[in-house]
Amino acid sequence: MPNAELIKRVEYYFNNIIIFSPGRINLIGEHTDYNEGFVFPAAIDKGIVAAVQKSKNNGSTIHAIDVEEKLEFSLNNIQPIENGGWRNYVLGVVAGVQEKGKHIDNFNLVFGGNITDGAGLSSSAALENSIVFGLNELFELGLSKEEMIFISQQAEHNFVGVKCGIMDQYASMYGQENKALQLDCRDLSAIPVTIDFKEYKILLINTNVKHSLANSAYNDRRSVCEKVAELLKISALRDASEMVLAAIKNEISEEAYQQALYVIQENTRVKDALLAIKNDDINNLGKLLYASHKGLSEQYKVSCDELDYLVAEAINNTNTIGARKMGGGFGGCVIQLIHKNEIDTYSQNIQKSYQEKFNSACSVYTVKLSKGTHRIH
Repeated sequence: MPNAELIKRVEYYFNNIIIFSPGRINLIGEHTDYNEGFVFPAAIDKGIVAAVQKSKNNGSTIHAIDVEEKLEFSLNNIQPIENGGWRNYVLGVVAGVQEKGKHIDNFNLVFGGNITDGAGLSSSAALENSIVFGLNELFELGLSKEEMIFISQQAEHNFVGVKCGIMDQYASMYGQENKALQLDCRDLSAIPVTIDFKEYKILLINTNVKHSLANSAYNDRRSVCEKVAELLKISALRDASEMVLAAIKNEISEEAYQQALYVIQENTRVKDALLAIKNDDINNLGKLLYASHKGLSEQYKVSCDELDYLVAEAINNTNTIGARKMGGGFGGCVIQLIHKNEIDTYSQNIQKSYQEKFNSACSVYTVKLSKGTHRIH
C-alpha cells in the first residue's frame, strides 16, 4: 500500500477511481525473462498512484504531478513523441488498448509516485500498468490481467524502443503481499513463495546513476541471445545447457559465448534460489546473489563502477550475506540482504564512503513486499 501522503497528492485532483501500481524488486534472475527463463520478483510498497476520470472535452489529458508536466492528445492516430520520456509509456498503453479493439472515450488522468526513475525498480512498468488498469476500470473494458500486462509490455517495445521481457509488468500486476513469485517467463506460471529472511532484511541502495547507453545495450544483449538460440536451433536460451553451448563456442565471439553462458547459469541460480528458500537456507540464497552479480558484471557486462563498488563493500561487510545489481544495468540499485540491526549504521557508512568515492550521493531505503496493481478507492 502506498503512503497516505502520495494518495492525498493525487486525490487533490479527482478521486473517483484511484489505482496503485507497485514497482518491483527481483531477488535473482536478471536478463532471463526475454530468454523465456526463470525470474524471482516481488512487488513492493513503492510505486505509482493514478487517478482517472472521463472527460467532456475534445481531447484527453495526462498530468504528471511530480514534474508538473501535462500531455494533451487526441485519441485519433496516436504516435510516439520523439524524446517523449514518460509520455511515450502512456501513449503506448492507450494505443495498445485501442489495438485490442477496445473503445475508450476522452479521459483525464493524473499520476504521481514515490519510485525513482532509473533505480531498477521498474517505475516504467508501474506507470504502464496503472494506465491500462485505470482505463480498464473506467471504461469497463473487461481486459484480463494477462491482457493488460502484454499491452504494457508492447507499449515499451513499440513506443519507447526497449525490447523488455515480461517480468516487470507481471510482478507489478500480480504481486502478492509478503511473497515473491518464482515466474516461468515462457508459460507465465508462477509459484508464490513466502520468504522468511529471519534476522535479515532487504536493503536497496540506489546509485542514482543511469548511463545513456542502457537502453541500446539492453537491446544489443537481447539480440545476441536470440542469435545464439537460433544457431542452437532452439526457441530461446532457456532450453540450452552449458554442454550444448560449448559445442558451438568456436562459431561465436567470446563475448557472445560469455553472455549466453551467463543466461544459462542464471536460470540455474533461480531454481537453486527456490530450493534455498524452501530449505530455509538464507545463507545459500545470499551466495547465489553474489554469484549473480559476478556474472552480470564479468560475463554479461551490464554493471558499472558504482554498482561494483557497492557489491564489493557488501562482500566486505560481515553483516551482509548477499548482494547484486538489479535491473537492466549500467546504473540503478543494488539489492542487499543485511542484518536488520545493522541497517542504520551501514546505511550511514555506505552513503559517506560512496560520496567520497564518486563525489555524488547514493540513496538507501528498505521496502516491503506488496500486493500488485489494484484499485484503492
